[in-house]
Amino acid sequence: MDRIQAMEVFVRVVEANSFSRAADLLHISRTSVTIIVKNLEAHLRVPLLQRTTRMVKLTPEGEEYYEHALRILAEVSDMETMMGGAGNGPRGKLRVSMPAIIGKWLVTRQLHKFHTTYPDIALTLSYCDRWVDLIGEGVDCAVLAGELESSSFLVGRRLADMQRITVATPDYLRRYGQPENIEDLKNHQTLQYVSSRTARPIDLSFLVGAQCIEVPAVGKLSFDDVDAYVECGLTGLGILQPPRFMLEEHLHLGSFVEILPQWKPKSLPVSAVYPQNRHLPSKVKVFLEWITKLFEQSDLFALEDRSRKMLSMTTAVPGLPPAGESKRG
Repeated sequence: MDRIQAMEVFVRVVEANSFSRAADLLHISRTSVTIIVKNLEAHLRVPLLQRTTRMVKLTPEGEEYYEHALRILAEVSDMETMMGGAGNGPRGKLRVSMPAIIGKWLVTRQLHKFHTTYPDIALTLSYCDRWVDLIGEGVDCAVLAGELESSSFLVGRRLADMQRITVATPDYLRRYGQPENIEDLKNHQTLQYVSSRTARPIDLSFLVGAQCIEVPAVGKLSFDDVDAYVECGLTGLGILQPPRFMLEEHLHLGSFVEILPQWKPKSLPVSAVYPQNRHLPSKVKVFLEWITKLFEQSDLFALEDRSRKMLSMTTAVPGLPPAGESKRG
């Protein structure tokens, strides 16, 4: 029995939560996956997995073996990289996914620096706004915008906060008037941005002191592409809350006007996520270090000053419930 191969197959079954999906990812038959795992269990003389028709669950012995297998496979990968490159640095294929606006506005124009520093890494970048299944799709690392869900198989690293801004065009404000407070928004049209995770429109949000007030977006136009969202906003069809860095030139030219500036929208956290592993492959490690520094040096993104945020004055807004308690009719 090839014990390294058996570890790889076992780890893929656990992460994919399926023998069939693991077989597809490994480009071998489901029968081969089943036989390899059974032979591994026979060799170790302990059951590693509990199998049902819907899922695969680790036994206590399986959990312990999984942790050790992750570390061993990562060390083998690093050793092969080091020996293959004669100590010249990380190498191999690296698959990374991120939202298109982050890729186009920040990463693409800096990729030449990464390639110059790590010429032996074959980097494949996927620019998409959906939340990818890292394990199922074989993605090494992803940059995500939004709150992360807890996962036993993924690790998240906070990179930045994406600040948003509430805007409308001068033409729209001439036709509908300038909202003076958050309650006035119920008499206005808004453009809806659809979440790639929930497939539902994202509410407008406003930070009022320590509270986040959410206001349902009311309108007949919805977008799941932020560039189209902004382009439509420029035609004067409604109020929107896009990332601020996309609008600096439009604000300077007067194409957009900021409204309700005293109540900023809640920013979106930007994080890098990768499969849980005690010993990261060097190619993933250097990419994480590179993109972390890229965000730190960027004027487009910044981590919020939480101490300043905690000291902000609390202001009550009559008639509006806190976030998560808004009534929809």
